[in-house]
Amino acid sequence: MLKYQQIANEIEKYIQDHDLKQGYKLPVLEAFIAQYGVSKSTITKSLDLLEKKGVVFQVRGSGIFVRRHKREGYVSLLSNQGFKKDLEDFQLTSKVIELNVVKPTQEVMDNLNIGPDHDVYYVKRVRYINGETLCFEESYYNKEIVTYLNKEIVSESIFQYIREGLGLKIGFSDLFLHADQLSPEEAELLGLEPGNPKFCIESLFYLTNGQPFDFSKVTYNYKQSHFFIQVNGQLI
Repeated sequence: MLKYQQIANEIEKYIQDHDLKQGYKLPVLEAFIAQYGVSKSTITKSLDLLEKKGVVFQVRGSGIFVRRHKREGYVSLLSNQGFKKDLEDFQLTSKVIELNVVKPTQEVMDNLNIGPDHDVYYVKRVRYINGETLCFEESYYNKEIVTYLNKEIVSESIFQYIREGLGLKIGFSDLFLHADQLSPEEAELLGLEPGNPKFCIESLFYLTNGQPFDFSKVTYNYKQSHFFIQVNGQLI
């Protein structure tokens, strides 16, 4: 992890740990430079990263302010950290339906940029929020990158394990969203009726070096799912 990313993470953690509210004024740029003992350009990159993530906003001549203003129970569509991070105040549990090493389908090969001889971890699980069904997901992990998974790991936060257990640096993601109707099998998994609406997100997650490692399809229970997007800059 680069120094400016490390500082950005520490500032964000400070904001979270102290429950700083929208509009709270943070120390001036010079104070951060002195605190972390780095150059102005490093702190500027840290703050720019936090601004892109929607954690802070900067007003020229006025200072740096906390921006984060989340509604309870909402999941960020722009997060690369897994939705457990957004719902850490709720009881999140998982039921693992399947965990196997398989050969990739053509769709998986195209998305993970791998060949037919590669192995992938296939994970199918249902996620619950406070005992209510939130979603079910099917995920494919390139086994050359995510070298080990077990039932205990996939019952908790896979992304936390990838970051902390494997020491991998998650970079960016592509999201593809669509709405449809539930099939009988999907409805049974979510505890809904066939033909009920469904909201689906296909996600492709990359490491910081641009290498894709996770292709996932998540189908949400429309009764339990709430999402938010923080937008930077002007809308045209």
